[in-house]
Amino acid sequence: MKKIHIILLIFTIAINTQAQQIPAKKQSKSVLISNATAHLGNGKIIENAVVGFKDGKIELVADATLIRIDMSAYEIKIDATGKHVYPGFIAPNSTLGLVEIDAVKSSDDEQEIGSFNPHVKSLIAYNAESKVIETVRPNGVLLAEIVPRGGRISGTSSVVQLDAWSWQEAVVKESNGIHLNFPSTFKRSGWWAEPGVVEANKDYIKQVDEVSIFLSNAKAYFGDVSKERNLAFESTKGLFDGTQTLFIHANEEKQIIDAVQLSLKNGIKKITIVGGYETYKTIDLLQKNNVSVLLKRVHDMPENDDHDIDLPFKMAKLLTDKGILVALENSGNMERMNTRNLPFLAGTCVAYGLDKELALQLITSNTAKILGIDSFCGTLEQGKDATLFISEGDALDMRTNKLTQAYIQGREINLETHQSKLEKKYKEKYKL
Repeated sequence: MKKIHIILLIFTIAINTQAQQIPAKKQSKSVLISNATAHLGNGKIIENAVVGFKDGKIELVADATLIRIDMSAYEIKIDATGKHVYPGFIAPNSTLGLVEIDAVKSSDDEQEIGSFNPHVKSLIAYNAESKVIETVRPNGVLLAEIVPRGGRISGTSSVVQLDAWSWQEAVVKESNGIHLNFPSTFKRSGWWAEPGVVEANKDYIKQVDEVSIFLSNAKAYFGDVSKERNLAFESTKGLFDGTQTLFIHANEEKQIIDAVQLSLKNGIKKITIVGGYETYKTIDLLQKNNVSVLLKRVHDMPENDDHDIDLPFKMAKLLTDKGILVALENSGNMERMNTRNLPFLAGTCVAYGLDKELALQLITSNTAKILGIDSFCGTLEQGKDATLFISEGDALDMRTNKLTQAYIQGREINLETHQSKLEKKYKEKYKL
């Protein structure tokens, strides 16, 4: 056993010594990007755009044919003729930085012991030097919501930018929401390759009652002047005063209906459904109560035999057409590794009927609104963070999305990865 522990320790040290690139220094020189097609992230496009930023903030977004620009005001000038500029993509409901290698327990910190853990903050477990992070940035994913897993209430999430020395430097919004895994009405055995039987969850009512009791006790806690301190209840205050969102992980129609009604009964002001496979059956309820949706991975198969084969692909359009605020998330098998494919999920929504600029909003402005960070990111607008990138082509198409530059809060970040280094190494070796 000692030999195994030593091997794992050496392996973990080897991982840590090959961490991502050194984070970029604070922006010191003003930058002007010209002659690009700018996709603002709010549904608008500027064909012949100029985008200027300094001190980490965007100060100019305009059509170059309509204004006079003082070029001397900018120290770095980038001619982006034929290229496209986008706001940085945002990955919600992610475990980036919480798990490095599933088989190495010491690198897995996504779940806490216990069932009701709203006071557990995923942020302090976030590893800003994760090797996985460098693999998502070359596709334009520059921010992420870091979310714990497990239990009935997993804990509290936070939003980070993906170029930092530590979690303290990475955080852009701390404790944006609490995550509730609502009881399922059915139990499924087996796994995706060998699915077993599906049967009703006989404990469903009991499990829902447990959630209801916890939320009602948490709400009552703030009206009890003689209370003993309870960290779990104390951490839920934002749910009742509107400063935090309750993210309800649920896919089934009855789950979603019961979860929303239970939340409203307890005075929770901001509700988002995560997953939401059957939200298209509950549109009236969502509309009436201003409930948003983080839609599960659209590169998936239908869950039931009687569903349309393309239901996951067209789900975003079904909800968007009804006025529901929708964004895309990518949890599931190999979710950390697959985070890099987030823009191509949006591209699939385009292939199944959604307007391309509306699809872009699913991973930019809509996500920012749901996560509560839209005041400073999610779109290319004056006064917002200069978190953006330049691509040689359509960023929602894996064939053309090739980044030439990317910036986080005005800092130009390194887009190299372990894979790109290997490519250069062997091209040089074989003179390719």
